[in-house]
Amino acid sequence: MRIVALAGGVGGAKFAAGLQADLPPGALTVIVNTGDDFEHWGLPICPDIDTVLYGLAGVDNPQTGWGRAAESWAVLTEMERLGAERWFRLGDKDLALHLRRSQWLRQSLSLTEVTDRLRRILGVPSRILPMSDDPVRTLVHTDEGDLPFQEYFVRRRCEPTFLSLTYIGAASATLSPEVAEAFRTAAQIIICPSNPYLSVDPILSVPGLRDLARESPASVVAISPIVGGQAVKGPAAKMMREMGASVSPLTVVDHFADLLDGFVIDEQDSALAEAVLLPTLVTDTIMTDLPSKRRLAEEVLRFNQGLQTVE
Repeated sequence: MRIVALAGGVGGAKFAAGLQADLPPGALTVIVNTGDDFEHWGLPICPDIDTVLYGLAGVDNPQTGWGRAAESWAVLTEMERLGAERWFRLGDKDLALHLRRSQWLRQSLSLTEVTDRLRRILGVPSRILPMSDDPVRTLVHTDEGDLPFQEYFVRRRCEPTFLSLTYIGAASATLSPEVAEAFRTAAQIIICPSNPYLSVDPILSVPGLRDLARESPASVVAISPIVGGQAVKGPAAKMMREMGASVSPLTVVDHFADLLDGFVIDEQDSALAEAVLLPTLVTDTIMTDLPSKRRLAEEVLRFNQGLQTVE
């Protein structure tokens, strides 16, 4: 059974780790947002790919959900002494990966090929695919002007009022053969509990990708990243409020309505289940450790499989 998961950020990485723990080796393909990618200190940085990579390899920082466990900061400290900006924190182990990625990209390997090399070296049995090998960059329109995503998210800590987003380069981005094949052979497609606007929409902005998800015979299920009127992590709730939308799982299901066959909400929002107007799984969606990640993955896979049985 081949499972395709769309993911970005900490929530997506957590759920992907649960899927990997529950599935046979090689059954999972995670398609990851690259709209957050940028260049820092002259190196290509892929934050969401690396968060998923570290999470599936079991080497992520359990306190933050991103970055490496048992990290050291000698280079960052010295770079600051030399006058470099340190608003985006790169640890020594993390920096080594960026250096290696940069080296391979300069040798004309694609981002897909580089990511596959990295996941094999780190012992990850699941496939990790960038949404495209072409650059797509999320630009955040705010009341203080346009900000590249990392400037808004990390440097400004999401403080400016959010207005809208543009995915620069999306119109000319191409679908990689690996991503297209993953969709064509998928038994299930799952949208992880990631920020709909910052993590999932950039993936769906790649021409042809949304159509593949919509036309796939596999059922598509999304997990709400909104629980009890707030985002589990990140600025999704703030963005919804500033767009004038309700901070609710219903806003998420409406956002993906043309794609979904089912929806997953937390038990704290059980009163909303009847308003979803799709088959709905109500369960505990909070993931605090690997057992809770795996338990949620098991439930979602079973729910999604049941949708296909009904069809």
